[in-house]
Amino acid sequence: MILWENARIAPMSDPVPGQQIINDGAVLTDGDRIVAVGERNSVLSNLIPAKADQLIQESVDCGGGLLLPGLIDCHTHLVFAGDRAREFEQRLEGLSYEEISRRGGGIRSTVAATRQSSEETLRLAAYKRAARMCANGVTTLEIKSGYGLNLDDEQKMLRVAQSLQDLLPVSVHSTFLGAHAIPEEFLGSSDDYVDLVCEEMLPSVAAQKIANSVDAFCETIAFSNAQIRKVFEKARSLSLPVRLHADQLTNSGGAALAAEFHALSADHLEYADEAGIRALAQSGTVAVLLPGAFYFLNERQCPPVELCREHGVPIALATDYNPGSSPVESLLFVLNMGCVLFGMTPREAVAGVTIHAAKALGYADRGVLAAGMRADFAVFDAETLAHLCYPIGARPAQKVVQAGCQTQLHPHVSV
Repeated sequence: MILWENARIAPMSDPVPGQQIINDGAVLTDGDRIVAVGERNSVLSNLIPAKADQLIQESVDCGGGLLLPGLIDCHTHLVFAGDRAREFEQRLEGLSYEEISRRGGGIRSTVAATRQSSEETLRLAAYKRAARMCANGVTTLEIKSGYGLNLDDEQKMLRVAQSLQDLLPVSVHSTFLGAHAIPEEFLGSSDDYVDLVCEEMLPSVAAQKIANSVDAFCETIAFSNAQIRKVFEKARSLSLPVRLHADQLTNSGGAALAAEFHALSADHLEYADEAGIRALAQSGTVAVLLPGAFYFLNERQCPPVELCREHGVPIALATDYNPGSSPVESLLFVLNMGCVLFGMTPREAVAGVTIHAAKALGYADRGVLAAGMRADFAVFDAETLAHLCYPIGARPAQKVVQAGCQTQLHPHVSV
Protein backbone atom coordinates (compact mmCIF):
# COMPACT_ATOMS: atom_id res chain seq x y z
CA MET A 1 0.00 0.00 0.00
CA ILE A 2 1.02 3.62 -0.57
CA LEU A 3 0.27 6.50 1.80
CA TRP A 4 -0.13 9.86 0.05
CA GLU A 5 0.24 12.33 2.92
CA ASN A 6 0.69 16.01 3.77
CA ALA A 7 -2.22 17.04 1.56
CA ARG A 8 -5.27 19.24 1.88
CA ILE A 9 -8.03 17.06 0.48
CA ALA A 10 -11.30 17.95 -1.24
CA PRO A 11 -13.04 14.56 -1.55
CA MET A 12 -15.95 15.94 -3.65
CA SER A 13 -18.09 13.08 -2.35
CA ASP A 14 -20.75 15.54 -1.23
CA PRO A 15 -20.36 18.60 -3.47
CA VAL A 16 -22.30 21.07 -1.36
CA PRO A 17 -21.14 24.49 -0.15
CA GLY A 18 -20.61 23.39 3.45
CA GLN A 19 -18.15 20.60 2.75
CA GLN A 20 -14.77 21.38 4.28
CA ILE A 21 -11.32 20.64 2.95
CA ILE A 22 -9.53 18.02 5.04
CA ASN A 23 -6.33 19.52 6.42
CA ASP A 24 -3.35 17.27 7.20
CA GLY A 25 -5.08 14.77 4.96
CA ALA A 26 -3.93 11.46 3.55
CA VAL A 27 -5.06 8.93 0.97
CA LEU A 28 -4.15 5.27 1.38
CA THR A 29 -4.12 3.23 -1.83
CA ASP A 30 -3.70 -0.44 -2.60
CA GLY A 31 -3.08 -1.11 -6.27
CA ASP A 32 -5.61 0.84 -8.32
CA ARG A 33 -8.07 1.37 -5.44
CA ILE A 34 -8.43 3.78 -2.55
CA VAL A 35 -8.42 2.10 0.86
CA ALA A 36 -9.02 5.15 3.07
CA VAL A 37 -9.28 8.95 2.90
CA GLY A 38 -9.25 11.45 5.75
CA GLU A 39 -7.04 13.10 8.31
CA ARG A 40 -3.70 11.32 8.41
CA ASN A 41 -4.07 10.06 11.97
CA SER A 42 -7.55 8.76 11.22
CA VAL A 43 -6.36 6.92 8.11
CA LEU A 44 -3.49 5.31 10.00
CA SER A 45 -5.73 4.34 12.92
CA ASN A 46 -7.65 2.03 10.58
CA LEU A 47 -4.51 -0.09 10.23
CA ILE A 48 -3.25 -2.50 12.85
CA PRO A 49 -0.65 -0.27 14.59
CA ALA A 50 1.92 -3.02 14.95
CA LYS A 51 1.71 -3.82 11.26
CA ALA A 52 1.31 -0.34 9.78
CA ASP A 53 4.96 -0.12 8.81
CA GLN A 54 4.73 -3.50 7.11
CA LEU A 55 1.51 -2.71 5.25
CA ILE A 56 2.63 0.69 3.95
CA GLN A 57 5.37 0.07 1.41
CA GLU A 58 5.78 3.73 0.45
CA SER A 59 4.88 7.19 1.74
CA VAL A 60 4.60 10.10 -0.69
CA ASP A 61 4.76 13.71 0.52
CA CYS A 62 2.18 15.81 -1.35
CA GLY A 63 3.82 19.05 -0.21
CA GLY A 64 0.72 20.51 1.40
CA GLY A 65 -0.99 20.77 -1.98
CA LEU A 66 -4.70 20.58 -2.74
CA LEU A 67 -5.57 16.97 -3.55
CA LEU A 68 -8.65 16.37 -5.71
CA PRO A 69 -10.17 13.45 -7.56
CA GLY A 70 -8.54 13.04 -10.96
CA LEU A 71 -10.13 15.50 -13.37
CA ILE A 72 -12.56 14.10 -15.94
CA ASP A 73 -12.98 15.83 -19.31
CA CYS A 74 -16.34 14.38 -20.33
CA HIS A 75 -16.76 16.02 -23.78
CA THR A 76 -13.96 16.33 -26.34
CA HIS A 77 -13.41 15.98 -30.09
CA LEU A 78 -9.72 15.29 -29.61
CA VAL A 79 -9.02 13.25 -32.76
CA PHE A 80 -8.91 15.41 -35.88
CA ALA A 81 -6.65 16.78 -38.58
CA GLY A 82 -6.15 20.34 -39.79
CA ASP A 83 -7.37 23.56 -38.18
CA ARG A 84 -10.08 26.16 -38.71
CA ALA A 85 -8.11 29.39 -38.32
CA ARG A 86 -9.62 30.85 -41.50
CA GLU A 87 -13.11 30.34 -40.09
CA PHE A 88 -11.99 32.17 -36.96
CA GLU A 89 -11.20 35.14 -39.20
CA GLN A 90 -14.53 34.80 -40.99
CA ARG A 91 -16.44 35.00 -37.73
CA LEU A 92 -14.49 38.12 -36.80
CA GLU A 93 -15.54 39.53 -40.17
CA GLY A 94 -19.18 38.99 -39.26
CA LEU A 95 -20.18 35.53 -40.49
CA SER A 96 -22.04 33.30 -38.05
CA TYR A 97 -21.10 29.73 -37.21
CA GLU A 98 -24.27 28.57 -38.96
CA GLU A 99 -23.50 30.56 -42.15
CA ILE A 100 -19.94 29.20 -42.31
CA SER A 101 -21.37 25.70 -41.98
CA ARG A 102 -23.90 26.28 -44.76
CA ARG A 103 -21.07 27.47 -47.02
CA GLY A 104 -19.30 24.14 -46.62
CA GLY A 105 -17.04 25.09 -43.75
CA GLY A 106 -17.42 24.07 -40.16
CA ILE A 107 -17.46 20.39 -39.34
CA ARG A 108 -17.31 19.28 -42.97
CA SER A 109 -13.96 21.03 -43.52
CA THR A 110 -12.46 19.06 -40.63
CA VAL A 111 -14.05 15.90 -42.03
CA ALA A 112 -12.17 16.38 -45.30
CA ALA A 113 -8.83 16.82 -43.52
CA THR A 114 -9.43 13.90 -41.17
CA ARG A 115 -10.41 11.53 -43.95
CA GLN A 116 -7.16 12.33 -45.75
CA SER A 117 -5.00 11.64 -42.69
CA SER A 118 -3.55 8.27 -41.83
CA GLU A 119 -4.36 6.55 -38.57
CA GLU A 120 -0.79 7.03 -37.35
CA THR A 121 -0.82 10.76 -38.17
CA LEU A 122 -4.06 11.20 -36.23
CA ARG A 123 -2.68 9.17 -33.33
CA LEU A 124 0.46 11.28 -33.01
CA ALA A 125 -1.50 14.55 -33.01
CA ALA A 126 -4.07 13.21 -30.54
CA TYR A 127 -1.32 11.83 -28.29
CA LYS A 128 0.31 15.24 -27.94
CA ARG A 129 -3.01 16.92 -27.13
CA ALA A 130 -4.02 14.27 -24.62
CA ALA A 131 -0.60 14.29 -22.93
CA ARG A 132 -0.91 18.02 -22.25
CA MET A 133 -4.35 17.44 -20.74
CA CYS A 134 -3.03 14.63 -18.54
CA ALA A 135 -0.25 16.86 -17.23
CA ASN A 136 -2.95 19.26 -16.02
CA GLY A 137 -4.61 16.62 -13.86
CA VAL A 138 -6.93 14.80 -16.27
CA THR A 139 -7.17 11.06 -15.57
CA THR A 140 -10.31 10.21 -17.59
CA LEU A 141 -10.91 11.56 -21.08
CA GLU A 142 -13.97 11.25 -23.28
CA ILE A 143 -13.19 11.34 -27.02
CA LYS A 144 -15.74 11.41 -29.83
CA SER A 145 -15.56 10.37 -33.45
CA GLY A 146 -17.62 12.46 -35.87
CA TYR A 147 -15.02 13.75 -38.33
CA GLY A 148 -15.08 10.63 -40.49
CA LEU A 149 -18.78 10.35 -41.37
CA ASN A 150 -18.26 7.05 -43.16
CA LEU A 151 -17.69 3.62 -41.71
CA ASP A 152 -13.95 3.33 -42.33
CA ASP A 153 -13.00 6.78 -41.08
CA GLU A 154 -15.30 6.72 -38.06
CA GLN A 155 -13.76 3.40 -37.04
CA LYS A 156 -10.31 4.86 -37.65
CA MET A 157 -11.05 7.70 -35.24
CA LEU A 158 -12.41 5.38 -32.56
CA ARG A 159 -9.37 3.12 -32.80
CA VAL A 160 -7.10 6.13 -32.37
CA ALA A 161 -9.10 7.30 -29.36
CA GLN A 162 -8.94 3.91 -27.65
CA SER A 163 -5.22 3.51 -28.40
CA LEU A 164 -4.37 6.55 -26.28
CA GLN A 165 -5.03 4.69 -23.05
CA ASP A 166 -2.29 2.24 -24.06
CA LEU A 167 0.14 5.13 -24.61
CA LEU A 168 -0.78 7.45 -21.73
CA PRO A 169 -1.87 7.14 -18.08
CA VAL A 170 -5.50 7.97 -18.85
CA SER A 171 -8.81 6.13 -19.12
CA VAL A 172 -10.52 6.80 -22.45
CA HIS A 173 -14.29 6.76 -22.93
CA SER A 174 -14.82 6.59 -26.69
CA THR A 175 -18.06 7.92 -28.16
CA PHE A 176 -19.46 7.19 -31.63
CA LEU A 177 -20.68 10.48 -33.12
CA GLY A 178 -21.60 9.40 -36.64
CA ALA A 179 -24.61 11.74 -36.53
CA HIS A 180 -22.41 14.83 -36.16
CA ALA A 181 -23.00 16.44 -39.55
CA ILE A 182 -24.33 15.51 -42.96
CA PRO A 183 -21.34 14.58 -45.15
CA GLU A 184 -20.83 16.24 -48.50
CA GLU A 185 -21.85 13.15 -50.45
CA PHE A 186 -25.23 13.02 -48.67
CA LEU A 187 -26.26 16.67 -48.93
CA GLY A 188 -29.92 16.72 -49.88
CA SER A 189 -30.42 13.14 -48.71
CA SER A 190 -29.81 13.26 -44.98
CA ASP A 191 -32.31 10.47 -44.29
CA ASP A 192 -30.18 8.15 -46.40
CA TYR A 193 -27.16 9.04 -44.29
CA VAL A 194 -29.10 8.36 -41.09
CA ASP A 195 -29.99 4.95 -42.55
CA LEU A 196 -26.28 4.32 -43.13
CA VAL A 197 -25.49 5.27 -39.54
CA CYS A 198 -28.19 2.95 -38.20
CA GLU A 199 -27.88 -0.01 -40.55
CA GLU A 200 -24.13 -0.17 -41.13
CA MET A 201 -22.07 2.03 -38.82
CA LEU A 202 -23.69 1.38 -35.45
CA PRO A 203 -23.83 -2.43 -35.77
CA SER A 204 -20.18 -2.53 -36.84
CA VAL A 205 -19.02 -0.24 -34.04
CA ALA A 206 -20.99 -2.24 -31.48
CA ALA A 207 -19.66 -5.57 -32.75
CA GLN A 208 -16.07 -4.36 -32.47
CA LYS A 209 -16.67 -2.85 -29.02
CA ILE A 210 -14.83 0.33 -30.00
CA ALA A 211 -17.38 2.75 -28.52
CA ASN A 212 -18.66 3.15 -24.99
CA SER A 213 -21.59 5.38 -25.96
CA VAL A 214 -23.36 7.08 -28.87
CA ASP A 215 -23.77 10.82 -29.40
CA ALA A 216 -25.60 12.96 -31.96
CA PHE A 217 -26.03 16.64 -32.86
CA CYS A 218 -29.62 17.87 -32.66
CA GLU A 219 -29.75 21.23 -34.43
CA THR A 220 -31.13 22.97 -37.51
CA ILE A 221 -27.72 22.72 -39.21
CA ALA A 222 -27.36 19.04 -38.32
CA PHE A 223 -30.07 16.44 -37.60
CA SER A 224 -33.76 16.63 -36.76
CA ASN A 225 -35.36 15.19 -33.66
CA ALA A 226 -36.95 12.43 -35.74
CA GLN A 227 -33.60 11.46 -37.26
CA ILE A 228 -31.88 11.40 -33.88
CA ARG A 229 -34.72 9.37 -32.40
CA LYS A 230 -34.01 6.74 -35.06
CA VAL A 231 -30.29 6.73 -34.22
CA PHE A 232 -30.97 6.48 -30.49
CA GLU A 233 -33.48 3.65 -30.92
CA LYS A 234 -30.85 1.70 -32.82
CA ALA A 235 -28.21 2.48 -30.18
CA ARG A 236 -30.58 1.31 -27.46
CA SER A 237 -31.19 -1.96 -29.32
CA LEU A 238 -27.41 -2.50 -29.27
CA SER A 239 -27.22 -1.72 -25.53
CA LEU A 240 -25.19 1.45 -26.10
CA PRO A 241 -25.98 4.43 -23.83
CA VAL A 242 -26.62 7.75 -25.54
CA ARG A 243 -25.65 11.37 -25.12
CA LEU A 244 -26.78 14.44 -27.09
CA HIS A 245 -25.51 17.79 -28.35
CA ALA A 246 -28.71 19.64 -27.47
CA ASP A 247 -30.15 23.14 -27.78
CA GLN A 248 -26.83 24.83 -28.51
CA LEU A 249 -27.94 27.28 -31.20
CA THR A 250 -31.74 27.06 -31.01
CA ASN A 251 -34.37 25.56 -28.75
CA SER A 252 -34.93 22.41 -30.78
CA GLY A 253 -36.35 20.32 -27.96
CA GLY A 254 -33.04 18.53 -27.62
CA ALA A 255 -33.06 18.42 -23.83
CA ALA A 256 -36.46 16.73 -23.78
CA LEU A 257 -35.30 14.30 -26.47
CA ALA A 258 -32.23 13.39 -24.43
CA ALA A 259 -34.44 12.83 -21.39
CA GLU A 260 -36.81 10.63 -23.38
CA PHE A 261 -33.96 8.18 -23.96
CA HIS A 262 -32.53 8.56 -20.44
CA ALA A 263 -29.33 9.90 -21.97
CA LEU A 264 -26.23 9.99 -19.83
CA SER A 265 -25.89 13.67 -20.68
CA ALA A 266 -27.31 16.55 -22.66
CA ASP A 267 -24.52 18.90 -23.72
CA HIS A 268 -24.38 22.67 -24.48
CA LEU A 269 -28.02 23.57 -23.59
CA GLU A 270 -27.74 27.33 -24.14
CA TYR A 271 -31.31 27.47 -25.48
CA ALA A 272 -32.91 24.78 -23.32
CA ASP A 273 -36.15 25.88 -21.65
CA GLU A 274 -37.59 25.00 -18.27
CA ALA A 275 -39.59 22.09 -19.65
CA GLY A 276 -36.41 20.61 -21.05
CA ILE A 277 -34.50 21.07 -17.80
CA ARG A 278 -37.37 19.56 -15.83
CA ALA A 279 -37.27 16.55 -18.15
CA LEU A 280 -33.53 16.15 -17.56
CA ALA A 281 -34.13 16.15 -13.82
CA GLN A 282 -36.75 13.43 -14.12
CA SER A 283 -34.53 11.23 -16.30
CA GLY A 284 -31.38 11.67 -14.21
CA THR A 285 -29.51 13.13 -17.18
CA VAL A 286 -26.46 15.31 -16.52
CA ALA A 287 -26.26 18.80 -18.05
CA VAL A 288 -22.78 19.16 -19.57
CA LEU A 289 -21.98 22.84 -20.08
CA LEU A 290 -19.25 23.88 -22.49
CA PRO A 291 -18.07 27.43 -21.78
CA GLY A 292 -15.18 27.16 -24.24
CA ALA A 293 -17.58 26.98 -27.18
CA PHE A 294 -19.76 29.71 -25.68
CA TYR A 295 -16.71 31.97 -25.40
CA PHE A 296 -15.08 31.13 -28.72
CA LEU A 297 -18.29 31.53 -30.74
CA ASN A 298 -19.00 34.80 -28.90
CA GLU A 299 -22.46 33.60 -27.92
CA ARG A 300 -24.81 35.70 -25.85
CA GLN A 301 -27.33 33.19 -24.51
CA CYS A 302 -26.03 31.45 -21.39
CA PRO A 303 -27.21 27.96 -20.50
CA PRO A 304 -29.89 27.91 -17.78
CA VAL A 305 -27.66 27.27 -14.76
CA GLU A 306 -30.22 28.58 -12.29
CA LEU A 307 -32.92 26.27 -13.69
CA CYS A 308 -30.53 23.33 -13.32
CA ARG A 309 -29.97 24.29 -9.70
CA GLU A 310 -33.68 24.75 -9.08
CA HIS A 311 -34.61 21.35 -10.53
CA GLY A 312 -31.61 19.45 -9.19
CA VAL A 313 -29.94 18.65 -12.50
CA PRO A 314 -26.25 17.79 -11.98
CA ILE A 315 -23.98 20.16 -13.93
CA ALA A 316 -20.75 18.96 -15.49
CA LEU A 317 -18.17 21.05 -17.34
CA ALA A 318 -15.87 20.01 -20.19
CA THR A 319 -13.48 21.54 -22.70
CA ASP A 320 -15.39 20.48 -25.85
CA TYR A 321 -11.88 20.52 -27.34
CA ASN A 322 -12.23 20.76 -31.12
CA PRO A 323 -10.70 22.82 -33.94
CA GLY A 324 -13.78 24.82 -34.86
CA SER A 325 -15.72 26.04 -31.87
CA SER A 326 -13.56 25.34 -28.80
CA PRO A 327 -9.80 24.97 -29.34
CA VAL A 328 -9.41 24.81 -25.56
CA GLU A 329 -7.19 22.09 -24.07
CA SER A 330 -7.16 23.29 -20.46
CA LEU A 331 -9.85 21.96 -18.16
CA LEU A 332 -8.52 24.38 -15.53
CA PHE A 333 -9.34 27.29 -17.84
CA VAL A 334 -12.82 25.79 -18.22
CA LEU A 335 -13.22 25.99 -14.43
CA ASN A 336 -12.52 29.71 -14.63
CA MET A 337 -14.93 30.22 -17.52
CA GLY A 338 -17.66 28.23 -15.79
CA CYS A 339 -17.42 30.63 -12.85
CA VAL A 340 -16.98 33.88 -14.79
CA LEU A 341 -19.26 33.27 -17.78
CA PHE A 342 -21.94 31.03 -16.27
CA GLY A 343 -21.97 32.23 -12.65
CA MET A 344 -21.04 28.89 -11.12
CA THR A 345 -19.38 28.74 -7.73
CA PRO A 346 -15.88 27.23 -7.50
CA ARG A 347 -17.30 24.18 -5.75
CA GLU A 348 -19.93 23.72 -8.47
CA ALA A 349 -17.26 24.08 -11.14
CA VAL A 350 -14.92 21.54 -9.55
CA ALA A 351 -17.82 19.14 -9.00
CA GLY A 352 -18.46 19.61 -12.71
CA VAL A 353 -15.10 18.10 -13.65
CA THR A 354 -15.12 15.36 -11.00
CA ILE A 355 -18.25 13.77 -9.53
CA HIS A 356 -20.72 15.09 -12.10
CA ALA A 357 -18.40 14.49 -15.05
CA ALA A 358 -18.10 10.87 -13.93
CA LYS A 359 -21.88 10.55 -13.89
CA ALA A 360 -22.06 12.09 -17.38
CA LEU A 361 -19.97 9.16 -18.62
CA GLY A 362 -21.83 6.53 -16.61
CA TYR A 363 -18.98 5.88 -14.15
CA ALA A 364 -19.66 5.14 -10.50
CA ASP A 365 -16.05 4.28 -9.56
CA ARG A 366 -14.37 7.67 -9.94
CA GLY A 367 -14.92 11.40 -9.52
CA VAL A 368 -14.81 11.28 -5.72
CA LEU A 369 -12.22 10.30 -3.13
CA ALA A 370 -13.61 7.48 -1.01
CA ALA A 371 -12.75 3.94 -0.01
CA GLY A 372 -13.27 1.50 -2.87
CA MET A 373 -13.03 4.11 -5.61
CA ARG A 374 -10.38 4.16 -8.31
CA ALA A 375 -7.11 5.67 -7.12
CA ASP A 376 -7.26 8.57 -9.58
CA PHE A 377 -6.30 11.94 -8.10
CA ALA A 378 -4.25 15.06 -8.70
CA VAL A 379 -2.39 17.50 -6.45
CA PHE A 380 -2.37 21.22 -7.25
CA ASP A 381 -0.52 24.23 -5.87
CA ALA A 382 -3.70 25.87 -4.62
CA GLU A 383 -5.04 26.74 -1.19
CA THR A 384 -8.74 26.36 -1.90
CA LEU A 385 -11.10 25.45 -4.73
CA ALA A 386 -11.40 29.16 -5.46
CA HIS A 387 -7.62 29.39 -5.87
CA LEU A 388 -7.84 26.54 -8.37
CA CYS A 389 -10.54 28.28 -10.42
CA TYR A 390 -9.48 31.90 -10.58
CA PRO A 391 -6.13 31.82 -12.46
CA ILE A 392 -6.50 31.87 -16.23
CA GLY A 393 -4.65 29.36 -18.35
CA ALA A 394 -3.12 25.92 -18.14
CA ARG A 395 -0.69 24.96 -15.42
CA PRO A 396 0.57 21.48 -14.67
CA ALA A 397 -0.54 19.60 -11.60
CA GLN A 398 2.17 18.93 -9.02
CA LYS A 399 1.30 15.24 -8.98
CA VAL A 400 -1.08 13.13 -11.05
CA VAL A 401 -1.98 9.62 -9.91
CA GLN A 402 -3.90 7.34 -12.24
CA ALA A 403 -4.98 3.85 -11.17
CA GLY A 404 -2.69 4.17 -8.14
CA CYS A 405 0.47 5.03 -10.08
CA GLN A 406 2.08 8.47 -10.15
CA THR A 407 2.54 9.68 -13.71
CA GLN A 408 5.67 11.34 -15.04
CA LEU A 409 4.08 13.55 -17.68
CA HIS A 410 5.09 17.09 -18.47
CA PRO A 411 2.93 19.65 -20.31
CA HIS A 412 5.34 19.85 -23.25
CA VAL A 413 5.81 16.35 -24.60
CA SER A 414 7.35 14.88 -27.71
CA VAL A 415 7.38 11.39 -29.11
